[in-house]
Amino acid sequence: MKLLEWASKEVFKKFGIPTQTGKLARTVEEAKDILKGMKYPVVIKAQVPVGGRGKAGGVKLAKDYDEAVKKAEEILNLTIKGIKVKKILITEAVDIAKEYYVSVTLDRRTSKAVFITSKEGGVDIEEIARTKPEAIVKKHITEPLKPYEARELAFQVFEDNKLALKAAGIYQKLSEVYFATDAQLAEINPLVVTPANDLVAVDAKIILDDNALFRHPDLLQYKDMDYVNPEEEEAKEAGLSFVKLDGDIGCMVNGAGLAMATMDVIKYWGGEPANFLDVGGSSNPEKVKKAMDIILRDPNVKVVFINIFGGITRCDDIAAGLIEAFKTMDVRVPVVVRLTGTNEEIGRKMLAESGLPLKTAETMSEGARMAVELARGQG
Repeated sequence: MKLLEWASKEVFKKFGIPTQTGKLARTVEEAKDILKGMKYPVVIKAQVPVGGRGKAGGVKLAKDYDEAVKKAEEILNLTIKGIKVKKILITEAVDIAKEYYVSVTLDRRTSKAVFITSKEGGVDIEEIARTKPEAIVKKHITEPLKPYEARELAFQVFEDNKLALKAAGIYQKLSEVYFATDAQLAEINPLVVTPANDLVAVDAKIILDDNALFRHPDLLQYKDMDYVNPEEEEAKEAGLSFVKLDGDIGCMVNGAGLAMATMDVIKYWGGEPANFLDVGGSSNPEKVKKAMDIILRDPNVKVVFINIFGGITRCDDIAAGLIEAFKTMDVRVPVVVRLTGTNEEIGRKMLAESGLPLKTAETMSEGARMAVELARGQG
């Protein structure tokens, strides 16, 4: 779960990380009310769960009330990386003398958290890693930084000793945020030095591990339903893993790895998957029905490819589940089914004798090719 900037800053404040106060506005009228009580200049930021807001015009400085109202309206009319801006954060501007980068994230290669900091803040850390790797300081950690560890890191980045000591406190608190919330990422970019030699986190990002949210019911209040795909939420409640994509071939697969491979093969044959959907190991007809219902709500879907590997769950059980589910559904697009694994011959025979308008394939490649041809109107 990605926390928007305003929510990430709320969490930062609870851990004592210095950041700006700000107020949310969802409409121009709300923005006007907030701006009447602001000290200028102000910064107006789009609140969307994607990066690149600044380059897309989603972060603007305003020097007075009229300019702020105009820019608030402009940002609320933006679409950034396909996502409509539905709210903005309005904060007082901070004078910036220098910018730094700080984060804690998961290093999957070592299965450890890695603390990252750099004197090059305010830009993409990936670009700095590529062009100036010597500007980045890293340390793998398995628990929050100890005071001496935080100081060691800060003194490698900050030339001013007093600033380094202030930064060490923030480093330590950011690592506490990461571990205390079971985060996948806790980031400050940039951590700003003001002309008064204070440090302020003027931007904030936290990505939480969905699988650990049951331990943090207090963080669920920050889940922003304005930017949640309703089908993805519905699928999650039904025990399905679903992600909407832009293609026209709906996919229903058991197993995340097989689902990824299925999408790859569809792409290989020149098609475009409309979704990622993992039904897990169940042959429950209601689960199959819910999966089909979600897939078929997408008006772009021209064909559905059901790719099932029967391991512990037998293919004849899966076939029975498909038959029962399809008898109660109005499916108006072609459906290709590939069954392989335990009792696959029995399962295929059951589907062939069911009378349902299903096309069967023996291999994943064959099924994907058939689905692509049907989507093109060639089947």
